[in-house]
Amino acid sequence: MRKLKIKDAKIMQVAIQQEIIRSDESRYDHRLHGVLLVCAGHSCYEVAEVFQHSPRTVQYWVRRFEQSGFEGLKDMDRTGRPCAMTDKIRNTLEKDLRRSPRELGYHQNLWDGKLLSHHLTTKKVDLGVRQCQRLFHQMGFRQRKPRPMIANADPVAKEQYKKTQAAGKASKDRRVV
Repeated sequence: MRKLKIKDAKIMQVAIQQEIIRSDESRYDHRLHGVLLVCAGHSCYEVAEVFQHSPRTVQYWVRRFEQSGFEGLKDMDRTGRPCAMTDKIRNTLEKDLRRSPRELGYHQNLWDGKLLSHHLTTKKVDLGVRQCQRLFHQMGFRQRKPRPMIANADPVAKEQYKKTQAAGKASKDRRVV
């Protein structure tokens, strides 16, 4: 039988590896095949070379399989980093965000990431500006920005400059038919 070839093998190899990483079931099957090759007599180094992992990773798979069986090859729950805010602080913060910053003693009219970060430090929670911006979104708020005002702008000149007339103000030379 002649040797089969896949077009763009290097690119396909990367794509397949990404697909394995993307799915929990694929990662489990991947580990299962690695352990199967070790059972067939291949060394962890040989399996690691074929699967493009470190030999240590394959050793971990084999040990986990020997200790816990098939369950040892499945992904474990990853708890992640614990939340910096308690539910009590989060509820208080939501009430604070519904109020004006001026009511809480700040000099701004609108909440932004910097102000929220500063406000949280008073509650003993240290979050960066970007995380505070995400927090706005998670809590269902949107950040509003004040409209820029040009200093010393002439309102009459501003109205004349506008391309469209305000509703109800038809110009004299235009007639509505």
